Amino acid sequence: MTTDLGHLPQTQGKTLPDSWDYKGRPAERFRSGGWTSAAMILGVEACERLTTLGIAVNLVTYLTGTMHLGNATSANTVTNFLGTSFMLCLFGGFVADTFLGRYLTIAIFATVQAAGVTILTISTLIPSLRPPKCTPGAGSCIPATGMQLTVLHIALYLTALGTGGLKSSVSGFGSDQFDETDKEERSLMTSFFNWFFFFISIGSLLAVSVLVYIQDNVGRQWGYGICAFAIVFGLVVFLSGTRRYRFKKLVGSPLTQIATVVVAAWNNRRLELPSDPSLLYNVDDIADGNKKKKVKLPHSKQFSCLDKAAINRPEVAPNMLNKWNLVTLTDVEEVKLLIRMLPIWATTIMFWSVHAQMATFSVSQAETMDRHMGKSFQIPPAAMTVFFVGGTLLTVPVYDRLIVPIARKVLKNPQGLTPLQRIGVGLVLSVVGMVTAALNEIKRLDVARQHGLTDNPKAEIPLSVFWLVPQFFIVGAGEAFTYIGQLDFFLRECPKGMKTMSTGLFLSTLSLGFFFSSVLVSIVHMVTGEKNPWLADNLNQGKLYDFYWLIAILSALNVVIYLVCAKWYVYKDKRLADEGIELDEVGVVFH
Repeated sequence: MTTDLGHLPQTQGKTLPDSWDYKGRPAERFRSGGWTSAAMILGVEACERLTTLGIAVNLVTYLTGTMHLGNATSANTVTNFLGTSFMLCLFGGFVADTFLGRYLTIAIFATVQAAGVTILTISTLIPSLRPPKCTPGAGSCIPATGMQLTVLHIALYLTALGTGGLKSSVSGFGSDQFDETDKEERSLMTSFFNWFFFFISIGSLLAVSVLVYIQDNVGRQWGYGICAFAIVFGLVVFLSGTRRYRFKKLVGSPLTQIATVVVAAWNNRRLELPSDPSLLYNVDDIADGNKKKKVKLPHSKQFSCLDKAAINRPEVAPNMLNKWNLVTLTDVEEVKLLIRMLPIWATTIMFWSVHAQMATFSVSQAETMDRHMGKSFQIPPAAMTVFFVGGTLLTVPVYDRLIVPIARKVLKNPQGLTPLQRIGVGLVLSVVGMVTAALNEIKRLDVARQHGLTDNPKAEIPLSVFWLVPQFFIVGAGEAFTYIGQLDFFLRECPKGMKTMSTGLFLSTLSLGFFFSSVLVSIVHMVTGEKNPWLADNLNQGKLYDFYWLIAILSALNVVIYLVCAKWYVYKDKRLADEGIELDEVGVVFH
């Protein structure tokens, strides 16, 4: 498939000026794109979510029960796997924008993910790739060997690589199937993002219910085998839509723009800024008349050191000028927009550290409790995360139907809550969720002591697992506020040409939250030691509640810092309005 599409002639009428078909011809409006194409892209995303969560949500029980690793080590393995998956979204976005395009990125990385899940499935089938089962009555079990762990990590991180590359491009390629300049297609694109979130949620529900049950009751090989089949099926469906997709030409990565602004400002650091910003190099000064110009942004006084990147240097020969020593003032202002967002970005990381506990220690708690429903059916420990997903799904309609109308009247805001207010509500709920988790753990340990079960890590504590429902549900509700608020904030506030970067910034908060959880677990495990550990391999002898209290305190401090940052932040449209500039629905600036 042709990737350099910019040289093709543009045609009028039924063809689109900025989209091409799989053969590199201008795409025809009624024969390409739209919901038919978007549905196939949604299919591969649903399969990706089913696969990734189907592995991650029940991985901690596999590591402790089958691979015989400790609770702290198992929790860190899960959070590092999830953190790497989301961090690689930045890498996938760079590759898509700079080299491959979104279509090839999705296809290649979905194949990589399928390979990783296949290796994981095979490792559950070959006895030599797992340690022997625990001997009844033995004091300890034989942990996995270095070779066995190597195979496991290869499988997990190939899966993470595939997930990151695929996830980075799915939402962008889906939105490419709709023409933003057409009113009808623009409304369909809004509907696409709603369905995108819905399909993610459906994949999550199937993963934490059906797949978890199969893994625990039928066999890991069947559960992971279904994951491998799902991603291969999603890839086949995605490829079958090739003839109908609309393709965009490569525009380069926003990371390159950020780098050029920083380097150019550094190279020009000894030069003096002109008193009149209009003397700086800007989009109106671009000599190449055929080059598509950006919409000019007004100059701001913040971070003025970066303005030096746009200083005109008449003493330098034209052939010596390049993007590493001269960029437009609008490029500088776009980077400033990103910098202004960083405090909000940093203060949302902590929420995802709270989120990480729902897939690790909360599942370990559930494993020790009474999980019976009726006489014969027993709930798999990881299936408790269905209440987490349920909290997320239930909160969305409650917010739309109940909270928005009230917020409109009270706050006089047609949106209800602003994106920053929604994030704030989610952060507060994360604190409440951790306090609830700590209280539940205290209750669980009290019951274990009363029945003399503290020395038996495999004993079933006579306390219903449904005591854990509130902590799952509250943090799940918090995700609905935080996730959607973050997505809205980053897409709205990022410059129009940096939409991929906005998604990468958003997903990087998830990644760093999971990594911070791993670091916190390692520090706590090291400081509390072996004699009086908070995170003991036998939870009944540990102080998990103290770990939850620690996260609750850190989250509460983070909320205070977030409120200060949110108070300081000024939305882009308000800042531009103060300059006499307005934005239309598709982000086009006009005076």
